[in-house]
Parts: sequence; C-alpha cells; structure tokens
Amino acid sequence: MTTHTQDTVVRASAAREREPAPAATARVLRAGWSRAAVELKGYVRNWQAVLFTFALPLLLLVVFGALFTGNVGRTGVPLRHVLVCGIIASGMVATTFMSLAVGIASDREDGTLKRLAATPLTPAGYVLGKTGQAVVVGLAETVLLLVIGRLGYGVALPHTVGRWWTLVWVTVLGVVACSLAGIAFSRLTSSVKAAMPATQIPYLILQLISGVFFVFTSLPGALRLVASLFPLKWMAQGLRSALLPDSFRAAEATGGWEHGRTALVLGAWCVGGFLLCLLAFRRRPPGLR
Repeated sequence: MTTHTQDTVVRASAAREREPAPAATARVLRAGWSRAAVELKGYVRNWQAVLFTFALPLLLLVVFGALFTGNVGRTGVPLRHVLVCGIIASGMVATTFMSLAVGIASDREDGTLKRLAATPLTPAGYVLGKTGQAVVVGLAETVLLLVIGRLGYGVALPHTVGRWWTLVWVTVLGVVACSLAGIAFSRLTSSVKAAMPATQIPYLILQLISGVFFVFTSLPGALRLVASLFPLKWMAQGLRSALLPDSFRAAEATGGWEHGRTALVLGAWCVGGFLLCLLAFRRRPPGLR
C-alpha cells in the first residue's frame, strides 16, 4: 500500500470515528447493500457455483425421493414430503453457513481483503455484503425447492396465515443463525482448502442426524440429543410444522411441533453467533481498516 493510500485510509478512519452514530449506521448499511450487489454479480457470473448450489439439493431430492416410498407410520404423510422439508432446511445451511465460511476464506486467500483496504469499506460493511448475498441465494433456493416439492411431490403449501407465518419466521431465524455462524467460523480457517472440509464434515454429519433424510424419531437417542443442539434439526422441524399436516405431530419427538423451543434455539444461535462475530472481528480482518 502506498503512503498516499495509507494517509487516505487514516483520514477516512478518523472521519468515521467522529461520525454520529445514526449517520455511521446508515453509512454501514449503504456500504453493505452496495457490497451485497457486487457479491451477487460475482456469484451469478460464476456458473459453476450457481449450478452446484441449486443442482445439489435437487439431485439429493430426486435420488432419496426415488429410494423412499410409503408413509410415515400411521400419520398418513409420505416419506417424500418429510424429505422435501429436510432438503429445504439443509439447503439453507449450505447457502449460508458453508457459503460464508468458504467465501470469506477465499477472499482472504486470494487477496480480496487486502485490495479492499484501499476502499472506505469497513469490516461491518463487508460482512453485511457477504451475508446479504448468502441470504438472497438461500431464499431463492428455498422458493425453488418449495415449487419443486409442490409440483413434483405434491407437498401442500401453507393453507393458513399461521402456517405462512411459521414458514417465514423459521426461514428468517434459520438463515440469520447459520449466516452468523458461518461468519464466525470463517475466522478458524486460513485457506479455502482448510475451510472446505472444516465445513463439509459437520454439515454432512448434521444432515444424517437432524431428520433431513430420515424420520428424526427413528434415530438413536444420543444422536437426537446432539442434533438438538444445532439449528438444522429445528429448522427442519419448523418447516415440517408449516408444510405437513397436523397428523405428523405424532411422529415428532415430543408429539408436538415445539414452536416455542424452535424459536428459542434458533434465537439463541442468532444471539450467540452475533457475539461470536463481534469476538472474531474484534481485531479487524487482515486487509480491512
């Protein structure tokens, strides 16, 4: 970085420190919005990333949908409908937690963060931009899977305002919780090679024990307990409560949807993830001032 650039950055930092809180917040939000647009453009141009993001859950849905037939016990609910809910929740985790953890590691490794040092972008603006891109992609994938589930597998969309509201708040809390977890997790990896297995291994394990591919109550109690500590299990259960008939309550661990506990766990992950992000970025990422 040249002396002139360093002086510019120092003056900009000093100006920001004197800025009133409302103005500073508005500036960070504008910067985050602008960065999100840049991230989205870069993502759309990377056809391989787009193909992988949207094709993988569809492939899993087709493969497991062909393997799983019949209904869940006496509930009268097809196994494929349960699978659709699990795949949607799993897709949210992939497009937020995994995408952010690997994406930030990639930016650190390829020098993007260092290049951003010469711009007014702050760590908060950068994080908001990355999160915005992940949220948009995650919501787009969720809508696509809902359409596929409805047209291809006969999964009914919510038929009451309450069920639509459940679908919304479960999706929002789940996406936010996983996004914050991904941002915090990115500080534990120094390269893309390290980030890929570090995120994929727990992601795959959680898919197997969180009721994504199998009915949750068919799993051993110890695995159910572990899964209950993480968002994916509650996201899948919340989606089931919005998309499946009430007869499926009998197949849940407690015989009910547990909306209160779902909101509590996902909310706790949002708060915990936010605090971890503050701790992780207390010292600004290399390359951002």
